[in-house]
Formats: sequence, structure tokens, C-alpha cells
Amino acid sequence: MNNSVSEQSFYIESDEEEERDEENGLSKEGGGGGDDGNESDSSASSAENRHQNRPSSYNTSWPQSYRQSIDLYSSVPSPSIGFLGSTPLSKLSNSFLSSSALTRRHTPEILSDVAKPLLPEQVEEPPQRRSSHALLPPLPRKASVRKDEKPSKGAAHELPTSRQSSYGQAVVNGMNVLCGVGILSTPYAAKEGGWAGISILIVFAVLSYYTGILLRYCLDSQPGLETYPDIGQAAFGTLGRIAISIVLYVELYACCVEYIILESDNLSSQFPHAHLSLGGYNLDSHHLFALMTALAVLPTVWLRDLSVLSYISAGGVVASILVVLCLFWAGLVDKVGFHAKSTTTLNLSTLPVAIGLYGYCYSGHAVFPNIYTSMAKPSQYPSVLLTSFAICTVMYAGVAILGYLMFGEQTQSQFTLNMPQDSVASKIAVWTTVVNPFTKYALTMSPVAMSLEELIPSSHVKSYAYAILIRTALVISTLIVALSIPFFGLVMSLIGSLLTMLVTLILPCACFLSIMKGKVTRFQAAFCGLIIIVGVISSAFGTYSALSKIIEELGKKGL
Repeated sequence: MNNSVSEQSFYIESDEEEERDEENGLSKEGGGGGDDGNESDSSASSAENRHQNRPSSYNTSWPQSYRQSIDLYSSVPSPSIGFLGSTPLSKLSNSFLSSSALTRRHTPEILSDVAKPLLPEQVEEPPQRRSSHALLPPLPRKASVRKDEKPSKGAAHELPTSRQSSYGQAVVNGMNVLCGVGILSTPYAAKEGGWAGISILIVFAVLSYYTGILLRYCLDSQPGLETYPDIGQAAFGTLGRIAISIVLYVELYACCVEYIILESDNLSSQFPHAHLSLGGYNLDSHHLFALMTALAVLPTVWLRDLSVLSYISAGGVVASILVVLCLFWAGLVDKVGFHAKSTTTLNLSTLPVAIGLYGYCYSGHAVFPNIYTSMAKPSQYPSVLLTSFAICTVMYAGVAILGYLMFGEQTQSQFTLNMPQDSVASKIAVWTTVVNPFTKYALTMSPVAMSLEELIPSSHVKSYAYAILIRTALVISTLIVALSIPFFGLVMSLIGSLLTMLVTLILPCACFLSIMKGKVTRFQAAFCGLIIIVGVISSAFGTYSALSKIIEELGKKGL
């Protein structure tokens, strides 16, 4: 029953008859004798991988596109990630949204085309493979789909490829999610909170690691749990799934706003006198570069095949390390100097802002379930998480300490704005910072867009036009928000306080206590309660402080 629903939901209209004919032909060829063996293979595999077998209750609730879109966003790689042969640049000519991919309301069929080159482990799911007609050679696709589909009986089709991430790949994925633009603001967080405030970074690292482990217990608690929204549904029903999904999508949307502010700040620092006059309106450098950034990323948001961007954005870890090395080079080799005397031990008045900034650094929990379910050896997940957190925390702390020592109370919301412009290391850091968001914007916005596209009524034949309209509207809206609240550090603090505290600290504990009730030890219950209290207090003070500062800054600018 579940298979038939899934098949009809994810077929592309133009391929329905062809796929149906092929299925009938293969069923006649295979006969009835092979089903028993297939069923036994499926049951054995599903018993070995319980949490991979998604029941229909988790598969049919909104958002259905979450798993695939977050896999793409987090750049979960295939074993052959080092080779781009499966993703030729010529595919970009067929990458834009078209009616063949958006005829139906279900967005995973769009995403399958996107995920194929980088994420083969997710594509062997029958719905996705059948929908990748536009990019895959027809003969191999049909043969492989039907061979995998028949023995799977709806569940085990994921097994051969869904668990292929090695230990090293999983660590890189974890670092790529954790170590993002937040590292640029850790010196600013040190300035806002003082030296003592850096201890908050360590505390959040420990608590976030623990809640990441709790997500694993939730995933293993029953079959079919694969994503964060699945956990929310298991804990609090459909309402919990929808609420958690909305929070996660708002967080991704806010990150796109930060990308535009980031581009505007860094480019205007390099070209401060740039301006443009249009119809009596004079755009200064900040407004001009924000507009140019939105126009530049708009075509990438329309792309149906984001595989090339996935490979490029997978280098986010390298970009972060390069920027950190440039900061160390500027301080130790170029001898920018240190201003230890102008630093403070503790700044209580702006400490809540620092809390939000430090919290934002650990906003990777939306992706951790996907990383766990993609690992070849799930037992290594705690070690993967520990390694990722340890490396990122050392980088965060190192940048915070060195940046605050170098720039003192003059530290800006991004340390790249403080670095001397005539230095080669500074130019490398700035342009690395500028280029990176251009590849990440579309990948970050794609899950949000696809979740909204699921709401398009299936009766609309030209739903591709609605999809392009939705994506364009999202880009324009992020531009408007970025121009209205152009404060990178304060917006990041607001995101960290209001959203990241929920996703990272509060919700994992609440879901764990709800799902595992009756099996929770006293220590676990007490520690989860403590984490929830810390999260609520940090969220309340951080959100209030960030909003107050934003309103104050808007008043100064007369906005």
C-alpha cells in the first residue's frame, strides 16, 4: 500500500506510462518465485538497519523534502567525492527549473536531480531514482531502479547506498556545518562578553555535544526516524513535526539574510566609494553591494541541479581554515600588534549579546541526524561528533582570543573588517569570505523553497512557474530584511538566542524526555532539565538584548 502511494506521488507525468510498462515487463520476467527470497532479504536488512525503514506516517507529513534537501545542504558526500566526473559542468545548461521537474507538487522529485552526483546514497530510494530522468542515462537508471526496487519491498532499497559516509567524511561534514560564518564574529563576541565570556563558548560546546548524542538515542528509539522533524513527530505528534520544521527553516532563512549582510559589509569595505544613482535614488556602497549580491545569487536559486555548488561549498571547512590562518598571519607575521590593555575581563551589559553569538556557533543539530543515518558505521557517531566539536571549538576559541587581542575594543562584527587592507593575508581572508556565501546561499535557501513548493496544489499544471516565483520572492525578501537590519553581529546574536537555543539545547532534550519516557535515568532527566533551563534563560536574555541593541542602532541611523 505504501509503495503504491509513493510510486504515484513521485512519478513525473511524462514518464508515467513508460515506467509502468517497464514495471509490468519486469514483474512478468521475474515471476512470483523470486518474491519470497526478496522478502527475506528485505527483512534481514531492515532488521539490521531499523531506523532506516521509514513508516508512512513519517513519509507523508509535511515537509517531505526535508531529508533530501538537508543532505544536499550539508554536503554529505559519496565515496567518490574527489572526482567530478559524474557532475560535468555541461549539466548546468539543463539545470534550471523546468516543467518536467515541477509538474507535480511533491518537491523530492526536483531534489533527486540535485542530489544525484553528490549523494548517491539517498538517490536509490525508488521515488527519487525515477524522478532523475532529466540527468541520468535512461538505460542504467531503469535497470538499477527496478533491480533495487523489487527486492526492497519499500524499505531495504536505501541500504546499499544510504550508509556510505566514512569516519573522515562524517567529521568533515560535521565541521562544514558547525564552522561557518560564525567564526568571523567570535572576536566580536569576546569583546561583547569580555575574557570571562569565552567560558560560555566551552559550556555551549559541551552541552551541544551532549544534545547531539541525545538525537542519536531518539533516532534509534523506533524504526523510521531519520531527520529532526521525524524526531519532533515521534515526540509531539504532527504538530511537533511542523513546529520544529518551521523553526529549522526560519533559521536557514535567517542565515541567507546574514550572507547578504556579510557580502555588503566586506565588499563595501573594499570599495567604500562605490555608488549608483538610479531615477533620483542614490545607492551607497552598502546598498549597492547588497543589491548586487541578491542579483548574483538569484540565478543559482533557480538551479535545479545544485551538484556543482555542493562540491564547491563542501570546501567551506578549507575556507574557514584559510581565513583563520590569514588572521594568525596578520597578527604574528605582519605584526598588526596586540591591544591587551584595551580589553576587559567581563562586560555584563553586553554579555547576553555574546551568549547569542557563541550559541550560533553550534547551530548544526538540524543536520546531525542526516549525518548519523548516512554513516557506514553508526557506532562511530559519538566519536565523529566529539572530533568535529573539538576541532571547531579550538578554532573558535583561538580566533576569539587572537582577534580580541589584535583589535581590542575596536573589534567589529567580522574580524575581516578590522584587518589592514594593504596586507596580502587580509585580501585573501576578505575575498575568501566574499566568495564562500555565493556558493552556500542557494544550498541554504533550497530546503526553505522546497518546503513551500510542497504546498503548491497538484492541480496547477504549470507549477514550475510558481516554484520560480517562490524562490525569487524569497531572495527579494532576504534582501529587504538585510537592508532593513544591516547589523551582522546583532542579527547573528538574535538568531543564536532565539532559534539556535531552541534547536540545539531545548528541543533535543524535550524530544528525548518525551520519546524515552519511562527509560530515562534520574541523571539524564536532571541533566536534560538543567540544559533546558540554561537554554530558556540564555534565549530570553539573549533575544531581549539583541532586539534592544537592534532597535537602538536603528534609532541612531534614523531608520
